[in-house]
Amino acid sequence: MTQDTTSPLSINELQAMKHRGEKISCLTAYDASFSALINKVGIDVILVGDSLGMVIQGHSTTLPVSISDMIYHARCVSQPNQRAFVIADLPFMSYCTPIIAAENAAKLIQQGGAQMIKLEGARVETVRFLVEQGIPVCGHLGLLPQLINQLGCYHVQGKTPEDADRILSEAQQLQDAGATLLVLECVPAPLAKAISSQLNIPVIGIGAGVHCDGQVLVLYDMLNISITKRPRFSKNFMQDATSIEAAISAYHQAVKQALFPSIKHSF
Repeated sequence: MTQDTTSPLSINELQAMKHRGEKISCLTAYDASFSALINKVGIDVILVGDSLGMVIQGHSTTLPVSISDMIYHARCVSQPNQRAFVIADLPFMSYCTPIIAAENAAKLIQQGGAQMIKLEGARVETVRFLVEQGIPVCGHLGLLPQLINQLGCYHVQGKTPEDADRILSEAQQLQDAGATLLVLECVPAPLAKAISSQLNIPVIGIGAGVHCDGQVLVLYDMLNISITKRPRFSKNFMQDATSIEAAISAYHQAVKQALFPSIKHSF
């Protein structure tokens, strides 16, 4: 199902969607063609993710992605965009200090056309500094792909009471610092539900259960064209679709109707 509206979404509309209980649909995208198709379907948010390092560039992690890569792909996505709210990742080591973070975030907004930047971890002071400069920030907690060399492997976070309490506390701290959106990746569904209910800002889940305010998937995973194994929390929406547009539309509707993720796509 396509949507007629081409009015651009803002963070205020996303906030209103949370408060009226409407689920927020989000997909990654990295180029103009997919951006246009995602807009046609009516997806609410496009995330220009550093996941492009794996699905576009063929790396085994997101770590090699540069700020120049992110600016290029954000610009490709933003140019045909009409409605979706566009978020772009700050890649590895591009926000090691608040000043460096602000400089790179400004590039993503000014040159890449992003409306918000996303960074991983409880970088509370960095978030506060960016917000003071007028830069909208999306936090990212749970599994942090940019820490893969410390983690050793990609696995669920927040499974112990101590880790769950820490993530909940970090989520509150990020909100208090001025973050206006939060991504939760690979955390137990009950923890994601608690965080979503306690925060005033929208919480977007990926492998975090159906009770988040919205969902995001890597586009190439849900189309089953990624060169790596599809994560357990993702779903092959191409399996029952007659076209890529139909697959994206099926994902959009499944999120809106709280049919995705199911229990088998959750932890």
